[in-house]
Amino acid sequence: MGDKDIVTKDILKNIAYELSKYILKIPISKNIELIDKEFVRVEKKEADLIFKSNKDIIHIEIQNDNHKKMDKRMLRYYSDILFDYEEYNIKQYIIYIGRYKCSMKSKIQRDSIDYQYKIIDMKDIPCQEFLESNDPSAVSLAILCDFKDENRQEIVNKILFKLKDISQDDIEFKSHLKIVEILSTNRNLEAEIKKGEEMLIVDVEKMPSYSLGMEKGLLKGKDKWLSQGLSQGLSQGVINTAITMINKFKLSAEEVAKELNISIDELKKHLNK
Repeated sequence: MGDKDIVTKDILKNIAYELSKYILKIPISKNIELIDKEFVRVEKKEADLIFKSNKDIIHIEIQNDNHKKMDKRMLRYYSDILFDYEEYNIKQYIIYIGRYKCSMKSKIQRDSIDYQYKIIDMKDIPCQEFLESNDPSAVSLAILCDFKDENRQEIVNKILFKLKDISQDDIEFKSHLKIVEILSTNRNLEAEIKKGEEMLIVDVEKMPSYSLGMEKGLLKGKDKWLSQGLSQGLSQGVINTAITMINKFKLSAEEVAKELNISIDELKKHLNK
């Protein structure tokens, strides 16, 4: 599974409500129930995102490439979901985040089968809807959306500065920045991301708190503002981020400590509690 698939599925699970509201246009309650289910046939296959909303089952698959047999796979999912949730209405969607034009089929009509689902290309979704959100996960997805006729660099800058503004701490900001960096390659925005990060560095350097606890001469590149403000002890936000990286991304404690620039001994104390 590629980096884009991992990070996108992870953040989408955190913003199921926003996803349904802005992309799928489904008027759902915030009291939705996520369904964590693995379907077993000849091979094990876990659906990307399934949740209950009133009398509906919403099934979403995230695709970074054009899978030639995605229509057959979606039909399999449909039958498996129907087997367990026959009393619900089943609504299925593919959200395509790939670089190239989407060429996947959205229906199967043959023999006595008349089956279809919706495919939504993120390039067709206005980015402004995500930029207006105060959820860092939603703002991160704006990098994949339609910029309309607006300047690419200006939109990228808005995304980066909005993330910096609404993130609870630098650890959360750093995590979402990496997501944006990975997803930006699908839109050929690497140069704009680099320039935007440089502008953000200059902006942060103007803040009075920039020099607190830091030796400016020892800072290099992005780390001089991503590492800003980290203390000797670990905040609950840092601990939660570390646990997520270990559990969801299967990283070792040593790798996480190095990535977050924290003490491995301090981290292990919290993991052993």
